Amino acid sequence: MSEIDQYLIKEEPYYQSQADEVALYEAAYAARLPVMVKGPTGCGKSRFIEYMAWKMGKPLITVACNEDMTASDLVGRYLLDADGTRWLDGPLTVAARIGAICYLDEVVEARQDTTVVIHPLTDHRRTLPLDKKGEVVTAHPDFQLVISYNPGYQSLMKDLKQSTKQRFSALDFDYASASLESGIVAKETGINETIAGKLVTIGGTARNLKGHGLDEGISTRLLVYAAQLINGGIDPVAACRMALVRPITDDADIVATLDHAIDAVFG
Repeated sequence: MSEIDQYLIKEEPYYQSQADEVALYEAAYAARLPVMVKGPTGCGKSRFIEYMAWKMGKPLITVACNEDMTASDLVGRYLLDADGTRWLDGPLTVAARIGAICYLDEVVEARQDTTVVIHPLTDHRRTLPLDKKGEVVTAHPDFQLVISYNPGYQSLMKDLKQSTKQRFSALDFDYASASLESGIVAKETGINETIAGKLVTIGGTARNLKGHGLDEGISTRLLVYAAQLINGGIDPVAACRMALVRPITDDADIVATLDHAIDAVFG
């Protein structure tokens, strides 16, 4: 297996387009524009990137960003072994060398002094300086940088600098319409459309509480979890409480409100 083959998506990921995002992304890739996908947690951003990588036959390297991630975690570092020291490329460097799509998931979680290392890759230079190694990597012609960003989950300490934002083209994502989301849940899990529709109704109730006691609404991902529990023989009410309510809040009043909504929908 070649280095590129291990990063190829072998099977088509299920993705239901909502608008013209597929065509827009293909146009951005054709121009090798860096892309920012914006939207709430669990609305399909990562699935979309996986689908596009599969559709275009391009290798995909995904990095789950976190607050402890350093620049060395992205670009690489020297390691000690029996023969002395050797350089190990980080995922961003590997992607730049082989011409992969590098997807930095939830990039806002990374420290700002880490994210600045991507800047030279997002303009006309398309280079990645490896300061510790004394090398400048020129990105492969097929390389593209993609980041995901949740605008609704940010603070003064966790937000992207304007100098970073304005290096990207951007696609807005949101939860699908009720009918489309019901179809997605049914397709993902095999559950019948009626139950899928009821789960989406509960999801909509929670999303209406965002900003009124909830930081985030119920994601499509959690709706899929609830459907999987129901498929496994769990009572729908219990499945919804476990998969849809308890993960998103500890507030007793919000829990009671959502539990009541579940009882009303499945009662």
